[in-house]
Amino acid sequence: MRKRMYFVPAGCILFILFFTVFGERGLLRIYHLSREKEEIAEKVTQTRGENENLKREIEALKTDRRYLESIARKDFGLVRPNEVVYQFPAGDKAQPKPHQPVSSAGEKKR
Repeated sequence: MRKRMYFVPAGCILFILFFTVFGERGLLRIYHLSREKEEIAEKVTQTRGENENLKREIEALKTDRRYLESIARKDFGLVRPNEVVYQFPAGDKAQPKPHQPVSSAGEKKR
């Protein structure tokens, strides 16, 4: 009979301990929520930085003619009248020829 008396309080303690750790307001839930809060705070900081960059770019587009011209040239390929644009292929760079030593007389060595 005495053994049964110990099971009741032990069962209650295990029940309370289980819900303290795994319950809806338990320690694991609190840990996951705190991690989620940190991730959201990091995203908020990143988004604020992006917003500041966009505000600066908007202001530059409104006030800085040189910046506006560089965007028009780069993104839209616009040029001024009587301006010639030379375009070179980006991937086909010519291989430099090997350098041949030149003697002091100006003739190439063989």
